[in-house]
Amino acid sequence: MSVSFAHSVRAEWIKVRSLRSTWYTLACLFAVGLGITALAMNAAARQYPGDDPWDPTGRSLTSYIVAQLIVGVLGILVVTSEHATGLIRTSLTATPRRHRLLAAKVVVAVAVAVVAGQVLMFTAFFLGQAVLAAHGVPHARIGDPGVLSAVAGGGLYLAAIALLAVGLGTIMRATAGALATLVGIVFLVPGFAGLFPAWLHGLLFYWPTLGAAAVFKTAPDPDFPHPWLNLAGMCAGVAAVLAVAFVVFRRRDV
Repeated sequence: MSVSFAHSVRAEWIKVRSLRSTWYTLACLFAVGLGITALAMNAAARQYPGDDPWDPTGRSLTSYIVAQLIVGVLGILVVTSEHATGLIRTSLTATPRRHRLLAAKVVVAVAVAVVAGQVLMFTAFFLGQAVLAAHGVPHARIGDPGVLSAVAGGGLYLAAIALLAVGLGTIMRATAGALATLVGIVFLVPGFAGLFPAWLHGLLFYWPTLGAAAVFKTAPDPDFPHPWLNLAGMCAGVAAVLAVAFVVFRRRDV
């Protein structure tokens, strides 16, 4: 008897919510993310106005730098936890159509990441602005120009990182390897961007923590003047990784 896609999604959701690691990861996401926001905004208020253009919205969302790794761990575990325990064989017995099983995992991962990412970004924004207001420093309101798109775009950015993590976890089947690759993508490549040949510099406009991360800002960035286009380019890259993951998952042995 063929299992419907809705049943596959429901089964994957039950798996994810039954794992204690899921809830630990989400608790860590909010504790670390909001903790960083509070500390960063206190420091920003003391240094106001500083040398850079004052962007209270962008400053309150800087916790994404760490949050993307935590969201990435969540996305990786959606796939690799079953490989680690051997339960992937049971899942494939129940859902022999591999593309359907992986698609269900993707749907669950992106749903959790979108909700968690948006809640974190909106909470970080309001917390950050409250800290600035308490210090008597100019702060932003959600209705100010560009603020809502920056906050909502931040949640979408984190969801895209979660999807990238699902793809990496599927391809590598190991939590450590997938996480190391994700760290390289979001930290090492941007850190060594200046060493790349000129013909590769165009890729940086769509790279996580570089061009795509411009969506978090409301102040214009002359290096990345089209943040939503940059984010769309990053999403296209994530889609390519997921496409490879589907092909690999379908063709190789467990």
